[in-house]
Amino acid sequence: MAPAPEAASTSGSSPTSGERWRRALTLSFSAARDRFLRRRFVAFGLRAFSIRLPSPVGTSTTVHLWASPRPPRQPVLLLHGFGASATWQWAPYLRQLLAAGLDPIVPDLLFFGASSSTVPERSEAFQAKTIKAAMDAIGVRRFAVVGVSYGGFVGYRMAAMYPAAVERVVLVSAGVCLEEADLAAGLFPVASIDEAAELLVPRRPAEVRRLVRLTFVRPPPIMPSYFLKDYIDVMGSDHVEEKAELLHSIINDRKLSNLPNLRQPTLIIWGEQDQVFPMELAHRLERHLGEKSRLVVVKNAGHAANLEKSNEVCKNIIEYFQEPVSNSSTGEKVGGAAALMAESSEPGHLLQQTNWNTVLQIPGLLNR
Repeated sequence: MAPAPEAASTSGSSPTSGERWRRALTLSFSAARDRFLRRRFVAFGLRAFSIRLPSPVGTSTTVHLWASPRPPRQPVLLLHGFGASATWQWAPYLRQLLAAGLDPIVPDLLFFGASSSTVPERSEAFQAKTIKAAMDAIGVRRFAVVGVSYGGFVGYRMAAMYPAAVERVVLVSAGVCLEEADLAAGLFPVASIDEAAELLVPRRPAEVRRLVRLTFVRPPPIMPSYFLKDYIDVMGSDHVEEKAELLHSIINDRKLSNLPNLRQPTLIIWGEQDQVFPMELAHRLERHLGEKSRLVVVKNAGHAANLEKSNEVCKNIIEYFQEPVSNSSTGEKVGGAAALMAESSEPGHLLQQTNWNTVLQIPGLLNR
């Protein structure tokens, strides 16, 4: 006799509402959203690309990024902050940036998303060197940079280290002018580096709630623990220790007197009610950079201004890149982001020659 189907219903009735709910709980909403956002990147003409950058013997470094397979016209490097992978943070910007003629290049910083390294270095200088090596690998030599929060630390360092490559800079909620002494002075909602790591690298639903309430002016009124745990499991469970070490690296012994100035024109965008990096840091940065910087304050927005007010932030970014920029050698004004076109990429743009299902191995770029 053939066995009866497992868990078959003798009455033939449909599942109860409780059974349907239990089945729904077996799904990962965060994983589903991640797949949706990846498909959105593909729909906008971007492709996933991994670059293996050989480093010291016995170590490896891989950068994952999204870019168009066509040579970029006006490349803009988008650097995300702490939290989920780059696709989650930059998806709301793609349509407007592309419509404005800008070509987004969107990497995962090391220890986020699909980018990783076994090199023990954790400084923003190493992140900057790695992302620059990836840009060299795909043949993009000149570009603008937009960095959000931690991505702003990396973008700032890139601009200081590679002034010939970085044309303009936009820093969104990026407290690069902070000092370690600010923690003890009570400028932040945390009093130590370890507490900052607990806040920005949450491991439990209660910690995610605290982070969301600190970063949003209008946080979601209901944040069920199941959804938050699912988010942590899918998007926040990898490289937890390495992310904490990144935070220690940018805060430990940090002093404004050691921060280099930038040659590039720089737009500073800040949420008026930022509790993570208070407005004092925005004004401090504007004073540090001087006349070549400009501060835009976003009303009714907190640290996550890039998400709360994505349309407004994106509009400011596009308008800034469309402004004329002075030629450093002649002082002549040339047309905005279009000035990047002539020098942005080499004729044999590497992305056109690449099978997107393979991993490129570019020798020695990190040793430059």
